Amino acid sequence: MKTSAALLATLLLAAAGPAAPAEPAIDRETLTRPLPGLSADDTERFLRGRSLFRQSWVIAPARDHEVDGLGPLYNRLACISCHAKNGRGGAPSRPEERMQSMLVRLSVPGRKPGEAPRAHPVYGDQLNEEGIPGIPGEGRVQIRWRTHTVRLADGTRVELREPRTTFVELAYGKLGPVLTSLRVSPHVAGLGLLDAVPASALEAMAAEAQPDGIRGSVNRVADRRTGALAVGRFGLKSNMPNLRQQIAGAFVGDMSITSELFPDENCTPAQTTCRRAPHGGKPELSAAQLDDITFYVAHLAPPPRRNDTAPEVVRGAAAFAGFGCAACHRPTLSSGDSPQYPALAHREFAPYTDLLLHDMGPRLADGRPDHLAGGRQWRTAPLWGLGALAAINEDVGFLHDGRARNIEEAILWHGGEAEKARQRYAGAPAERRRALIAFLQSL
Repeated sequence: MKTSAALLATLLLAAAGPAAPAEPAIDRETLTRPLPGLSADDTERFLRGRSLFRQSWVIAPARDHEVDGLGPLYNRLACISCHAKNGRGGAPSRPEERMQSMLVRLSVPGRKPGEAPRAHPVYGDQLNEEGIPGIPGEGRVQIRWRTHTVRLADGTRVELREPRTTFVELAYGKLGPVLTSLRVSPHVAGLGLLDAVPASALEAMAAEAQPDGIRGSVNRVADRRTGALAVGRFGLKSNMPNLRQQIAGAFVGDMSITSELFPDENCTPAQTTCRRAPHGGKPELSAAQLDDITFYVAHLAPPPRRNDTAPEVVRGAAAFAGFGCAACHRPTLSSGDSPQYPALAHREFAPYTDLLLHDMGPRLADGRPDHLAGGRQWRTAPLWGLGALAAINEDVGFLHDGRARNIEEAILWHGGEAEKARQRYAGAPAERRRALIAFLQSL
């Protein structure tokens, strides 16, 4: 475990050293660029994967059998629909507004600890709002916001909001008792490096003693390729063990595009018309296509740092350490061996996460367990890219359900293991709080 002095030195070096010859430009393409130095063959593969990421899938049967098989039930037509410019989604501001870059997980109570969530017997594990012609979408979610105001130590008032969901237009009967969890789409840059962090490193971090009663844990989930249990690292509750499975899970969950990892359509036994619909092949996403899109996402360059030598940013790095944020949002991680993707091997990078599960308290709890992750636990969100999102996406929401409209609101929702860090932020002078925000916006 690093000492406080060593950790502060790490943060200050990350914020202040060595100066770049020119400040990296931030534009709408910032999160779409590849890691530098790809070979010609790898660049071609990257571009093939990018095309698939941006491709709108069509209903089967279709002339272009490479991209047919959408649905029968689905949420969006393409990966890019939820991850515009590879960025982050937001939540609807009004009940009549449709969800464009978020979804609702579903499950029913009663599973045993350590097992996957039990899918709803009629609606499955995710509400699919859309359906192909002749097959109605499952329904729609209306979000209404309830607000309250918190007062910081210097008298500053901050309005916070939390969502209240209502299910309407349900096409397959009442939901009945159900556990739900709203999820906003995250940005996808830098994920290959996170995938290359050794599982042993995550387990070692989980075993470390931390201040403020912080204790991270790993989730353990099934690797669908090997059938063995593996350390989870992707998904908001670390319920996916690797990037390839995360991508395949999104294809079947969001578009009902099957793959070798998820060979079944997302039709439940109760949805008989859905089960009789034509498909685009078995599987619809070929192994080669899945390999290409995984290569693309794995080789997206991490978001660039900006303004890292600015005095306020340097002061913000010190505040980040002093408040205790770095106990979970670790400044640096290192990748290990990566025989499949050599460009990702043995690199130190700065995602500001430990990829571990932490109890975030009752206010952020969704009450929905997922394997070893409890209803109050969430994976530490990587912070890199925070400062770029405003230039990339029109509507950005922070935290798992987009409730936070800005970074300060996200901080003030923290609880549980992060409660003492939140209290230090709320009790700090305005100048120190502004410095912390400036530091986070430089990431």
